[in-house]
Amino acid sequence: MKHFKTLLLVAIFTIGLGGMANAQKSAHINTDKLLSEMPETKALKAELEKLQKTYRSDIEGMAKALDAKIKKYDAEGKTQTQETNQKRLAEVQQERAKIVQAEQAMSQEMNKKYQEMTIPILKKAEDAIKAVAAEKGYIYVMDASPGKGLIVFEKGNDIYSAVKAKLGF
Repeated sequence: MKHFKTLLLVAIFTIGLGGMANAQKSAHINTDKLLSEMPETKALKAELEKLQKTYRSDIEGMAKALDAKIKKYDAEGKTQTQETNQKRLAEVQQERAKIVQAEQAMSQEMNKKYQEMTIPILKKAEDAIKAVAAEKGYIYVMDASPGKGLIVFEKGNDIYSAVKAKLGF
C-alpha cells in the first residue's frame, strides 16, 4: 500500500509537469535566412562591396606602381653602383610593406564597418521576433538555423513568415 501511494504521487507529479510543459508555447525561426533576406542586410553587403572595390583599386594601383619600379630597377641594376642598388632594394621593401599595411587597414576597416552596421540590423530582427512571439503568445522562440542546435522543428510553429511581414518585406 505504501508503494502504491508513492507510485500514485509520482504519477500525479509527472502528469502535472507534462501539463505545465504543454502550456508553455514555443516556436522556431531560421534567423540566418531572415537576416539574409532583410533589405538592410542587402544594403550592407552592397556598401561593403563598394568600399572593398575602392580599397582594392588603391592597393592594385600601389602594386602596379611597385611592379613598374621593380622592372625599371632590374633593367638598370647592372649599370648602377652597389650602394644605389641597396638603396633601391630598401625602397622596394618599404613599398611592399606599405601594400601589406594597406591590405591590413582595409581588412580592419571592413570588419569595423560590418560590426557597426550589423548591430542595428540584428536589433531590428530581434525586436520583430519578440513582437511576433508576444502577439502569438510564444514563451520560447528557438533558432532553427543550421548548426544552432535545434534539430527537430518541421512540425513546430515556424514564425518566419509572421516576422517577415512584421518587418515589412
